[in-house]
Amino acid sequence: MIQGVQLDLISEERLSRMTSMEKIRLILDEVMEGNIVVLERGLAPEESSKLIEMTMMEISPDGFSGIEMETYPGKNTSGGLFSRIFGKQPAPARLTVIGPANQLKMLRKEKDLLSAWVSSR
Repeated sequence: MIQGVQLDLISEERLSRMTSMEKIRLILDEVMEGNIVVLERGLAPEESSKLIEMTMMEISPDGFSGIEMETYPGKNTSGGLFSRIFGKQPAPARLTVIGPANQLKMLRKEKDLLSAWVSSR
């Protein structure tokens, strides 16, 4: 059998056709199998929170160790504090990388670079 790590690149188009729960279940199922998931468009803040919540319920001492997740921040086109006060939505996250916590370690995050170390099991 080939040794390595599976990397699933999921397009924004595919994600846009899914409900929030479908996205979360897809991501969680893939990561629990040991795959690294890269989303072309990041999750909404509520979806990220729900993913973390569901991940916490799946963690077990001898099995699934959780997720590592990192996202480029959205391009900040807002007017700063006033835009937040008056209810303008933040820019959506751009690229998101999600993987098993015991295999994916984020080394560096900058506005235009995510650097990660990935190990096979």
